[in-house]
Amino acid sequence: MIAEEPILEVEGLTISATATELPVVSDVSLSLKAAEILALVGESGSGKTTVGLALLGHIRRGLELTRGTVTLHASHDSDPAEMFTVDDASRQALRGARVSYVPQDPALSLNPGIRVGQQIREVLDVHGFGDSEADRDERVRSVLREVGLPDTDAYQRRWPHQLSGGQQQRIGIAMAFAMYPDVIVLDEPTTGLDVTTQEQVLETIRDMTVKNRVAGLYITHDLAVVSEIADRVAVMLHGELVEVGETAQVLGRPQHAYTRRLLAAVPDLAGKNQIGKRWKLDSRTADFLTGELDILRHTNPELVETQRRSAETSDEPGAEEQAPGAADTPPEPIVSVRDLSVAYGKNRVLRGIDLDFRLGESTLLLGQSGSGKTTLARAISGLLGNYEGSVSYRGAELARSTRDRTQEQRRAIQYVFQSPFSSLNPRRTLGQSLSVPLEMSGELSAQQRRERVRDALDAVQLGREFFNRRPGDLSGGERQRAAIARALVNTPEVLVCDEITSALDVSVQANIISLLHTLQEERELTILFVTHNIALARHIATRIAVLNRGEIVDDGPVDDVLEHPRHDYTRELLANIPTL
Repeated sequence: MIAEEPILEVEGLTISATATELPVVSDVSLSLKAAEILALVGESGSGKTTVGLALLGHIRRGLELTRGTVTLHASHDSDPAEMFTVDDASRQALRGARVSYVPQDPALSLNPGIRVGQQIREVLDVHGFGDSEADRDERVRSVLREVGLPDTDAYQRRWPHQLSGGQQQRIGIAMAFAMYPDVIVLDEPTTGLDVTTQEQVLETIRDMTVKNRVAGLYITHDLAVVSEIADRVAVMLHGELVEVGETAQVLGRPQHAYTRRLLAAVPDLAGKNQIGKRWKLDSRTADFLTGELDILRHTNPELVETQRRSAETSDEPGAEEQAPGAADTPPEPIVSVRDLSVAYGKNRVLRGIDLDFRLGESTLLLGQSGSGKTTLARAISGLLGNYEGSVSYRGAELARSTRDRTQEQRRAIQYVFQSPFSSLNPRRTLGQSLSVPLEMSGELSAQQRRERVRDALDAVQLGREFFNRRPGDLSGGERQRAAIARALVNTPEVLVCDEITSALDVSVQANIISLLHTLQEERELTILFVTHNIALARHIATRIAVLNRGEIVDDGPVDDVLEHPRHDYTRELLANIPTL
């Protein structure tokens, strides 16, 4: 039963930009109760993370507290505390012990130079958990089990880079729950997880909050997840709360137009809402795509001429009449993977992968965290050279490393990383980072490169004013859109997208999918879409390949795989999809 009295209260919170004094968060008031989870939803840049960090008494650089309070009430033998008026030492003692945080990007919470078991142990050491070393050792093991990870010494000795994105995220969750806090702020904690693992983590979070009477603030863009885990929902728009209420009421009978718009953009497995087609591109985006075709005429005139002749042929009378059996002959693949295997010592990550990617085709690569999805994507892109087997582009086998591939091959296959920090230099402006691929190709003047980058920023709905901003000035979703723009500037023929919508709210996700559809229509872009979100299948893909423990267990047209799955693992994924 949910306690009557809140364990944490936010009153009139207003946080403004230091330089402009414009509010980023305006007059936000909310309360958290023990054993309750409040979901905070809204578009990227709406202020969700800023509010979440304020619960820890933290304001990001460039922002300042204008007014408002964050009060942590007494609990057990702890005294009440106002997070912004206590001294620094007291605030540091509260963080991690009474108020914990799980960041959106697991890379932000893990030190790459410390083994994962020691990182959990460090939290316990800092706050003096238990009466002995044995107590702390046992707590490390128990919290690892609680988040569904092995508690063995061997696993604790692993480095963060040896874990998948989902495993890294669960280590971050374990660190946050290690001290049995009163309040936990979860900033997109299931972003990198497949639906089966996500279901397990959500159940773990739900059980731990109820069992330990923890008050949770769950920041997310995934409204389907909200329906499964949250007791109440607060909707943010431009730094303000526009709707707050019980989950069933907000999701079932939304009062605000913005809430209704978010719900309309949630992808469904049946594909009925057609999110990739609902959200129309603006005129700036259309101009960008026209510019892409102009550049393509210079960089790959053969492809443009082939497409032109194909279009003319299809318009001729009787063009649709094909020779007997012609419809049964698929076009030659633009990228082929044959017998591809990857091993790290005795650990075999991929086993004998065979896949074909045809011009204009979009393939959804689906699998749980640690199944090898990213390993396969990076091998195809030339970012991982230690594989066996072959990857071919237009019939020619590719060198394993991008350094050994031709300029045309590097331009043709572009990669968008799951974490935008992997592709954006924090010391460079977006304009500088997005210009790098164009500088390497050497095909445009400096002025053309600048204009090309500005058009790309428009295409991903950031706008030209972001040209001189740095990654640290952006929200998680804005950084991801900038990373997508970086891959698009060189007009690739094959786009490898590694969880590119995982950090985006549903409306921006719909815009990105619409953008990808338009790019495919303009020049038959081939897409490998790596994701754990099977609900996107009918919105983005023509084919699905399901990866389980390093092997392809299902592969075929979207409808065939979704309606007639051959493998138990695929059926398990379909059974665990969160729905509104």
